[in-house]
Amino acid sequence: MIGQLKGQLLDKRPPWLLLDVGGVGYEVEAPMTVFYDMPEVGASLTLHTHFVVREDAQLLYGFNSRYERELFRSLIKVNGVGPKMALAILSGIEADRLAACIRDQDTSSLVKVPGIGKKTAERLVIEMSDRLDKLEGAPAMPSGLVSQAGANGVRDDAVAALEALGYRNKDAVAAVARAAEAGEETSEGLIRRALRGLAK
Repeated sequence: MIGQLKGQLLDKRPPWLLLDVGGVGYEVEAPMTVFYDMPEVGASLTLHTHFVVREDAQLLYGFNSRYERELFRSLIKVNGVGPKMALAILSGIEADRLAACIRDQDTSSLVKVPGIGKKTAERLVIEMSDRLDKLEGAPAMPSGLVSQAGANGVRDDAVAALEALGYRNKDAVAAVARAAEAGEETSEGLIRRALRGLAK
């Protein structure tokens, strides 16, 4: 297993780059996020790598951080997602943002990423939610994401309560959204204000 490469960058032609390590040139395929931060040709570069051996090829995939590599490894375990699609996903959305969308079950944002359809987005949320916090090198969730995740949970609880009272999902979601815009932050407050709005 080749887990890391450090050497001189010889060439970069997305999605491929060529890295000279001790006189050996390694061809590495990487997501566009790696190329955004890449130094000029001739400079030193360190990549965390994932090595794949197939009957017809030996492939190296490179990443800026261990976390990005672990996220890639988690992606390719999802049913229907191979290395090519995983690279496309990580090229279209930063690792931290992808993790936040999965935590928040935000499939509407995920489907905007090239390569992710509705069914794939749903599979990502279902299959990866429990894996994210176990990934090596996982960063602490930013406080803004924590509060947003909490806000989404409170809204979901309020919507579920209104549905239990017999309201349609569409009406419940709209009423809770209006209540949230009015400044309500607790599920109880959201439910009370939403009910007042639905009664009008």
